[in-house]
Amino acid sequence: MKCIICKGEDIKKSMVKEELKIGVDIVYIPIEVPVCSSCGERYYDRRTMQYLENEEKKLKDKKVNLHEIGKILEYA
Repeated sequence: MKCIICKGEDIKKSMVKEELKIGVDIVYIPIEVPVCSSCGERYYDRRTMQYLENEEKKLKDKKVNLHEIGKILEYA
């Protein structure tokens, strides 16, 4: 498989943190997806997309416990 962005050929499965925005919060979902080692382009199959959509629905319905890892503050 060649990368559609940089045409590199070194695409390997890697653990990444997919970022979902839920209201004003950002939630990281760890998943394993193919990633181009040259440019970082990620590739998602249908099953992975369905998984992320289901997790997003659970988060919006508040059916998941989350662990706070930091804070983002805004200077007013």
